[in-house]
Amino acid sequence: MIKLVVFDLDGTLLDTRRDIAEACNYALKSCGCPERSLGEYNMLVGRGITNLFRGALPEECRSEEMVEKMRSFFVPYYNEHSCDFTVPYEGVEDLLHNIAEKGVALAIASNKYQQGTQGLVDRYFGRFSFAAVLGERPGHPIKPDPSIVLEAMEAAGVTSPDEVIYCGDSDVDMKTGISAGVKTVGVTWGFRTREELEAYSPWMLADTATQIYEALSQHLK
Repeated sequence: MIKLVVFDLDGTLLDTRRDIAEACNYALKSCGCPERSLGEYNMLVGRGITNLFRGALPEECRSEEMVEKMRSFFVPYYNEHSCDFTVPYEGVEDLLHNIAEKGVALAIASNKYQQGTQGLVDRYFGRFSFAAVLGERPGHPIKPDPSIVLEAMEAAGVTSPDEVIYCGDSDVDMKTGISAGVKTVGVTWGFRTREELEAYSPWMLADTATQIYEALSQHLK
C-alpha cells in the first residue's frame, strides 16, 4: 500500500525553465559571459545551481570564483522573478488534491536551493500540506544521492520503500528513486526526453498526471 508520494519540482510539478533561464542569463551577462539559449537549459537544470552555473559558464571561465560570482547575481534576481513565467503543468494540482484526499502523504525533493524551493511551493501549492519540502541545503548531498528521499520518508513516518512513489523528469531523478529503492515514475512532460527516462527502466512512465493517480490507485486497495 502506498503511503507517500515524493515529487521533484522543476520539470515535474512546475514548468520553471524560462524563469531559470532568465535568471541565469542575467547572471552570465553580469559576469561578462555570453547568454545561453532557452533550449540549452533543458540539459543544464536539475543538478543544483552550482552545477547549473558550471554548465552555463564558458569552459574557460568555470572557476570557483566565477561560480560564486554567478550565484551572487542569480539568487537575488531569481528570488524576485521566479514566478514571472512559471506555471504548474497540466493536471498536477488535481493530482496533488486527489492524492491528499486518499490520505497519502506528499513531499517535495528538489535540487533547487531551499529558499527557492520553499518559495515556489508556497506560491503555487500552498493549499496542500506536505510532510517535507526539501531542497538543496548546506551539508546535505543533492540528488541523485537518495538521502533526500529517505529524509522525506522519515518526515512522513514511512519506513518501507515499497510504500513510496518518487516522480521526476530526468536521469537524475531516475537514479535517485532507484537508489532509494522506491517505485520510480518518469514524467515525460518535463525538461528531458522519454528516451532518457526509459534507459533506467523506471516502475512506470507517465505522459499525464492522471496516469500517475491511476497507477497509485491500484496500490491503495
